[in-house]
Amino acid sequence: MKKVLGTILVGALLIACGEGKHTAEAVPAQQAAAANETSSNTTTNAATISATTAVPTVSKADIEKGLKLVANSDCLTCHKINEKVIGPAYKEVAKKYASTPANIKMLAGKIIKGGSGNWGGIPMTAHTTLSQADAELMVKYVLSLK
Repeated sequence: MKKVLGTILVGALLIACGEGKHTAEAVPAQQAAAANETSSNTTTNAATISATTAVPTVSKADIEKGLKLVANSDCLTCHKINEKVIGPAYKEVAKKYASTPANIKMLAGKIIKGGSGNWGGIPMTAHTTLSQADAELMVKYVLSLK
């Protein structure tokens, strides 16, 4: 019964946020669209250039787990894939940070501890009950949206 209620709650959350594309099946299509947008962008951010070695291979399973964690969290209240809400669009985060072990760990720490100043004056709420491993899966999903 809990699984059924959880599934209904996740579905309602996704519909309410207006991002009906938040399904595991939509991830490859979103990645392809983002790749087309990103390939035409010739500007480079210093954070993207730094730590370009040891780029981790992110599995489809990790991306799907990260997507589920994001969908079951309060993240979609402040973030959407393509547009800024309160916080930056996930695609903007993916453009700014290379998918390196250092960036994944750093961004996961920001999710857990909260933060402010990188994307404006509005602080991000801390998510102290989230494990480092789960936060890293969420970051891997977000960074896969390039």
